Amino acid sequence: MSDSQDALPAASAASEALTEERRLRRDLGFWGLTAIGFSNIIGSGWLFAAMYAAQTAGPASILAWLAAGVLCMLVALVMVELGVSRPEGGGTVRWPLFASGRLVGTLIGWSTLLSVGGTAAEISAIMQYAGHYLPWVYHDGSLTGRGLAVALGLSVVLTALNWFGVRLFARFNNLVSVFKVVVPVLTVIALFASGFQSGRLTDAAHGGFAPYGYPAVLSALAGGGIVYSLNGFQAPLDFSGEARNPRRTMPGSVLGGIGLALVLYLALQFAFLFTVPERLLGHGWSGVSFDSPFGQLALILNLQWVSSLLYVDAVVSPGGSAYVGVAIDARHTYALAKNGTLPRYFMRVSGQHGIPHRALLLNLAVIVVFLLPFSGWQQIVSVMGDMYLLIYAASAVAVAVFQGRPDGRLRGWVPGLTWIAPLSFVVASEFVYWSGWHDLRLALPLVLAGLLVFLLLRPQQEAGRNPGHRTGPSLGSELLSGSWLVVYLLALTLLSWLGSFKGSGHISAPYDSIIVALVAAAVFVWAVRAGRRLPPP
Repeated sequence: MSDSQDALPAASAASEALTEERRLRRDLGFWGLTAIGFSNIIGSGWLFAAMYAAQTAGPASILAWLAAGVLCMLVALVMVELGVSRPEGGGTVRWPLFASGRLVGTLIGWSTLLSVGGTAAEISAIMQYAGHYLPWVYHDGSLTGRGLAVALGLSVVLTALNWFGVRLFARFNNLVSVFKVVVPVLTVIALFASGFQSGRLTDAAHGGFAPYGYPAVLSALAGGGIVYSLNGFQAPLDFSGEARNPRRTMPGSVLGGIGLALVLYLALQFAFLFTVPERLLGHGWSGVSFDSPFGQLALILNLQWVSSLLYVDAVVSPGGSAYVGVAIDARHTYALAKNGTLPRYFMRVSGQHGIPHRALLLNLAVIVVFLLPFSGWQQIVSVMGDMYLLIYAASAVAVAVFQGRPDGRLRGWVPGLTWIAPLSFVVASEFVYWSGWHDLRLALPLVLAGLLVFLLLRPQQEAGRNPGHRTGPSLGSELLSGSWLVVYLLALTLLSWLGSFKGSGHISAPYDSIIVALVAAAVFVWAVRAGRRLPPP
């Protein structure tokens, strides 16, 4: 067969992808992107994370928020460089493919598809707060049968609202974002004004600043919902293909969103720590438990108007984040179809609305799958936090790979990437490890299941290669070039089982965390070298 004949299927696939990309509407400016990022961060996390973090780490949960902020800033700098240099719809799932090949692209893409479960967490949060007025929807920490039916109906509504174009989406999201700022700020002010308990940060009667030890601070990052709550800062990057001027608007919209959100979350954590009544601390911070934390706390403090406002916002905030999440997930799924990680059927963009409708429907199915077994907010976010951290780690590898490639097309907008990239990879790896064996034993095998997806869809991936290559890399070479990620996941799983974070304790702290850092650094070097040896995809 001739080279021209070999190139026909690949040329057709590339042309199809370009046609669909051109149908995306470039209607988003700076404020639209900033609102998307902020709205995606301030969701159900502000309603629950302060309580779960306090249960896990007590007053030392403040340190967990600061640590998560540092990680997000590091990863944001990496992602901003990628978004500014290589703007593309669903970029967070495209960059690992270009940098590390098909196997890594498929595993990270699979993780991204599974992270659609984050939208299920937002919907679960709405149901949990709704249980205050409708006790038949939520009982004993999970959705009831009727509550599940309502949650599924809400999933359909959110999908329908995303059906009609990005401009309508952005305008509606801007309105929701204003409400999502005002209500948490009013909550903080009202709580402090009504019942400030001095000395809470160092009160020896309740265990002092770190009643459960400083390792509990690390566990709170994922298990307390902190990483999940701050996740979402990358949302503007996933809309870079629909932005009017992504290189000018992207950096400010991403970094500004993180800073504002972190300040708000810290204020909420302080408000929770300083206003929980003394009588509720009889069993320490781990014994403080509410189905709807700030709403019930406001009632206890006789703030009826705040409680009423909170129960309204318990629909608006997670509903707004779920609304943004559905839109982002559709862009991810669209990009996965471009990658060949999903059938190209899901790449189709509506000519009338400029929206990937088929991707929206697939994501709806994934949301339903996550709502069925994981109907509680904390159950979902503990697993989702690990998924997000793996995506962060892959982005750090991608930017380092592009730095050393002639075709990398990095613009050098972010100084210091040479050390920021490996540091963010190591820190993300530690955060994954610190989430604990209980969560990792579920999350990491789910990611490794992507190996089956890679093998099943490899023929389609081969057909979607760029024209000009007679044959693609062999299966053996693809497995070899991406094997670092498989080894990395297996090593984290083993170390988690052996370690001190809800594992068997065979490796004690802090030696377990030191070993994780060394393993992560070695894997990073391996991953970057493997990526730089790859030909352009």
